[in-house]
Amino acid sequence: MRFYLFLSLIFFSYYYSFSQVGIQPYTSIVTGAQQTELYLPKLKNKKVAIVTNASGVIGNIHLVDTLLKHKVKIVKIFGPEHGFRGTADAGEKVKSGKDSKTNITVVSLYGSHKKPTKEDLKGVDIVVYDIQDVGVRFYTYISTMTYVMEACAENKKELIILDRPNPNGFYIDGPVMKDEFKSFLGMHNVPIVYGMTCGEYAQMVNGEGWLKNKMTCRLTIIALKKYDRTKFVSGLPVKPSPNLPNDTAVLLYPSLGLFEGTVMSLGRGTDSPFQILGSPTSAPFTFNFIPKSNEITKKPKYQDTLCYGLDLRPLFNSILQKRSIDINWISLFYHQTQDKKVVFFDKNFNYHVGNKELKEQIISQEAPKKIIGSWQADIDAFKEIRKKYLIYKDF
Repeated sequence: MRFYLFLSLIFFSYYYSFSQVGIQPYTSIVTGAQQTELYLPKLKNKKVAIVTNASGVIGNIHLVDTLLKHKVKIVKIFGPEHGFRGTADAGEKVKSGKDSKTNITVVSLYGSHKKPTKEDLKGVDIVVYDIQDVGVRFYTYISTMTYVMEACAENKKELIILDRPNPNGFYIDGPVMKDEFKSFLGMHNVPIVYGMTCGEYAQMVNGEGWLKNKMTCRLTIIALKKYDRTKFVSGLPVKPSPNLPNDTAVLLYPSLGLFEGTVMSLGRGTDSPFQILGSPTSAPFTFNFIPKSNEITKKPKYQDTLCYGLDLRPLFNSILQKRSIDINWISLFYHQTQDKKVVFFDKNFNYHVGNKELKEQIISQEAPKKIIGSWQADIDAFKEIRKKYLIYKDF
């Protein structure tokens, strides 16, 4: 009885909100990449390296293909997690090699080789960064961007960032990263949801001296036009990563990404990744699914095993209005895991969260309102830093 009361209170809370968040179609925004007149002159007669993935498109044409059409000499492509063509699973090792379409050398910036080396940048005059982000600290593209900035600073290369909208840029929430948990999942003292585009974030990394030895990277930001930060950006033309297939997954990612450090399945191996939650030991939940091997996730957690949990897809509108990370789900699943032999949290949980306190707060059943309140002083301090580097009107 207690379980169903708790569950009903969680779902009930989504239908009441004092703030209204609108939706901005992606197609109403002019991206940095689209404004070729602003950066093609800088690339003329230069040897260019591109840091990008499948999301680096202008319309339905990839940036690399567009630049080649304009006779830009691309000598190297750097690919982040999921690879240049965006087909690798999360955490999967991505090999370097030649791009089959263009025959350009592709260097993986994931796995043991996260930062371009001096040799990688040999013969490169200028670097262009163009990746669609989702505005979450543990989404590793901003870590890749930081390492690229550091390599450019060390090797005296200019970096052009073609800015793209942050779909989750309409709020700031979550614990601010503590130094002891810094990793590729979070390199800086920022909240989980930081409310900045990658261009703004890069300016903050430079301005706050967050690169090694407080170096600064020579940056050019090609800013967005018509971007409204107060709204959720809908309809990204390309999946930002293979398991974020739609608006609902992108919106839920800040909350559900925390479950990466738990025993739970996030729906990988189904048609609704990052939209459903479950595990074989999550009774008394009635919603169920069975993860299967597919092209996106070859070995999903609990492959071919019945999982019980929650379907969060119907809650899109109410979650949007909530304007915050939801920790109720973690508390709910932790306290309803019936098999007490199951270790619910793994070592990655604290690295996703950025502190050790949240795990302890959940275990001790601290009230969610009190947990959220414990983040606020650090968030307020971050906001003071953040506002110095904003390019677009704030919410």
